[in-house]
Amino acid sequence: MTIIDIDKWHEIISALKKNKLRTFLTGFGVFWGIFMLVIMLGSGNGLQNGTIKGFKDFATNSFFIWTQQTTIPYKGFPQGRYFNFNNDDIKAIRDNCPEVGIIAPKMQGWGGEGGNNASRGDKTGAFTIDGNYPEFIKVDPIVLVMGRYINNLDIQEKRKVAVLGKRVYEVLFKPGENAIGQYILIKGIYFQVVGVIKPKNENINMGGDKQQTITLPFTTLQKVYNYGDIVGYFSITSKPNIPASVAEAKVRKLLAQRHSVSPDDKEALGGFNLEEEFNKMTGLFLGIQMLIWIVGIGTLLAGVIGVSNIMLVIVKERTKEIGIKRAIGATPWAIMSQIIVESIFLTSFAGYFGLVSGVGLLGGVSSLIQSGGGGEGTGMFANPEIDINIAMIALLILIVAGAFAGMIPARRAISIKPIDALRTE
Repeated sequence: MTIIDIDKWHEIISALKKNKLRTFLTGFGVFWGIFMLVIMLGSGNGLQNGTIKGFKDFATNSFFIWTQQTTIPYKGFPQGRYFNFNNDDIKAIRDNCPEVGIIAPKMQGWGGEGGNNASRGDKTGAFTIDGNYPEFIKVDPIVLVMGRYINNLDIQEKRKVAVLGKRVYEVLFKPGENAIGQYILIKGIYFQVVGVIKPKNENINMGGDKQQTITLPFTTLQKVYNYGDIVGYFSITSKPNIPASVAEAKVRKLLAQRHSVSPDDKEALGGFNLEEEFNKMTGLFLGIQMLIWIVGIGTLLAGVIGVSNIMLVIVKERTKEIGIKRAIGATPWAIMSQIIVESIFLTSFAGYFGLVSGVGLLGGVSSLIQSGGGGEGTGMFANPEIDINIAMIALLILIVAGAFAGMIPARRAISIKPIDALRTE
C-alpha cells in the first residue's frame, strides 16, 4: 500500500466516519494534549520574558556594596563598630581589582523624607537627593528628556549643577517649560539645572525612584552636606566574561582589609549581586520549562493511548473484512500499514488543529497585552510565545507516537487467521 493510494484513503476516511462521536472524542484527546503543551510553553515563555524585561537595560553583571555594623572584634576594634567607605577606596579598587569594569560611587543627601527640601519660586517638594558619578548611568541607564547628565568636569570642579527626575521637573516647572539653565534651591544653595531624565528601566530602583530624584555631582554633594570624603556605597560591574561574583569577592576582601574588618565577619559589608539574582531566575525558568514538558508529554501520551485503544476497537469491528482481504491475497504489511496510517492520520489531524489553536490563542493574548500595556507587556508577563521549531518538533513527536500507537492494533490485525476471521459474525 502506498500513502497516495486514493482508494485506501477513502477506506480510511470511511472507517473513521462510521462512529463520528468516538472518532471526535479520540481526536479531541490528542488535540487537547498538544493544545495544552503549546499554551503551557507559551505561558512559561511569557513569564520568563516578563521577568527578563524587568532586568532590561540594567547591567546584570553588576553588584552593590555598602557598610554595616561589624559583628566581630578585630585588630583592637570592638564589635559593633560603624565605619564608612572613602574616596581613597575608589582608587584602591581600580588599582587592585582588575576584574572590575565600572565603579560608580554613590551618596545620598538627607532631608527628603521629613519635608520639602527643594524649591523654585513658590513651588516646593520633597525629593531624594543623590550624588553620582557619570559612570552610574552605565550601570542603570537613563533616558534624557532634555539637557545632559553629570559629566567629569562637574565632578572635578564640584559644580553646583543638578539633573532632575521627570517627576521633579513636573512639580517645580510648568508643562513644556525649558528647565535647562534655570535654578532651583536645595538646602539653601542654588543649583543650575543641566538636565531632565527618566529611567530606562522602571522595574529596578537602586537608591530610590529616579523619577523623584535630584542628582548632583558626587563631589558637590559631599561638600554641600559636609560629608568630607565619605562614600555611601559602590555600584560596580565586572569586566566582560568575568562573573560578577568573582569581582565582588575581590572587592570585598580589599575593602575589609582597608577598613580593618575581620575576614570572617560576613555582616560588616552589605551587598546585592544582581548577576546572582538573574542566574537564580534563569535556573528557575529552566526548571519550569522541564516541568511543562513532563506534564505536556504526559498529556500527549494519554491522547496517543486513546488513539491506540480506538484502533484496537476498529480492528475488532473489522475482523471479517480483514479476513476477506487476507483470503484474497493481501499481505500482512498491507494490513498493518493501513492501520498505522489510520492512526497517524488521526493523531496528525487532531494534533495540527491543537497546534494551530494554541499558537492562535497565544497570538491573541500577546496582542491584547500589547494593546493594553502600550508595549511588549506589563508586570511579570510579556509576549507569550512559542518557538515554531519547538512546535513543529512537538508535532513530529506526536506523529511518531501515532505510528507507534497504531503498531499494537496493526499486529493484532495480522495475528487473526483468515479462516477464523471469516467465521466471525
